[in-house]
Amino acid sequence: MDKIVIEGGRSLKGEASIGGAKNAALPILASSLLTDGWNTYRNVPDLQDIRSIKELLASLGAKIETDGDTVRIDAGGLCNSEAPYDLVRKMRASILVLCPLVARLKKARVSLPGGCAIGARPINLHLKGLANLGATISLNHGYVEATADRLKGSDIYFDVPTVTGTENLMMAAALAEGVSILRNAAREPEIVALADVLTQMGANIEGAGTSIITITGVDELRPASVSIIPDRIEAGTFMVAAALTRVQAQFMVLMSVAKGLSIISETIFENRFIHVEELRRMGADVTVSGNSAVVRGVPALSGAPVMATDLRASASLILAGLVAGDKTEIHRVYHLDRGYEAIEKKFAKLGAAIWRVSE
Repeated sequence: MDKIVIEGGRSLKGEASIGGAKNAALPILASSLLTDGWNTYRNVPDLQDIRSIKELLASLGAKIETDGDTVRIDAGGLCNSEAPYDLVRKMRASILVLCPLVARLKKARVSLPGGCAIGARPINLHLKGLANLGATISLNHGYVEATADRLKGSDIYFDVPTVTGTENLMMAAALAEGVSILRNAAREPEIVALADVLTQMGANIEGAGTSIITITGVDELRPASVSIIPDRIEAGTFMVAAALTRVQAQFMVLMSVAKGLSIISETIFENRFIHVEELRRMGADVTVSGNSAVVRGVPALSGAPVMATDLRASASLILAGLVAGDKTEIHRVYHLDRGYEAIEKKFAKLGAAIWRVSE
């Protein structure tokens, strides 16, 4: 298991190359299950989650070729409708194969997903929407089992916006008979990116990026050739780092060294603040009450041994380490490798004293 060591307090300078967005790449790679023939995807980041979904797609019968940041997938030989626990447990995004499998093979058996522990993140909205499209769904021994002779268009309302739920049902509706309307849909850029890919495949989609998405189903889709959009979260991480090393402030770590009091409210995940205890070890003054965190600025953070609790917490601890006055050691950074490609090397190129060590 690796750890990352940081000697903080250095200013950053230079240019950083932002990789492809993991959260855009995952549903786009899954969408290859909807087609016969070779799909080509460029600017695909080399991350653990990407490797996991490629392994899952291969287990379903897809052919996969990787050359640098280019991934080619041919699902013409799709023959297996079961996504087993051993593969799905590695990340929650594995649920994105559910709807493509039902649309293509008329059945799917997908293990309930795993991933980092930032709340329950239930998939009930996926299942409710798929049932509205005509699928018969049951939960048996930790698996979702779904069947449908032909999905049929429906008017679907999400009780709360869900990114993966919107993506899953967009893929299902693309091959459904008739018109589907997704209401209260997620509006993230990754939704638009997937819609663009599906449109290139021949789907008829309107309204992606708004709360109402209309999909007119088609009989079949063709392969696509696209470039994955840049990762806005990685870009934001570097923007925060640039501000931090000049002692300016945004977001929780920046608020920790900013003057005055700040409040952050979390409206989706109940455990998003589990990294607060680690920031406190570095001298941050943070109090959590319900779904809000109250951050009182301190003059400086200090280095300390800390433990990463999830993907984004790993990044926040790196940011804290960059601004801290001495050495920080971040343990359990395997979380980091799920969403950031060689981030320590990118920060080192900008002048940070940061390196990875095998424990």
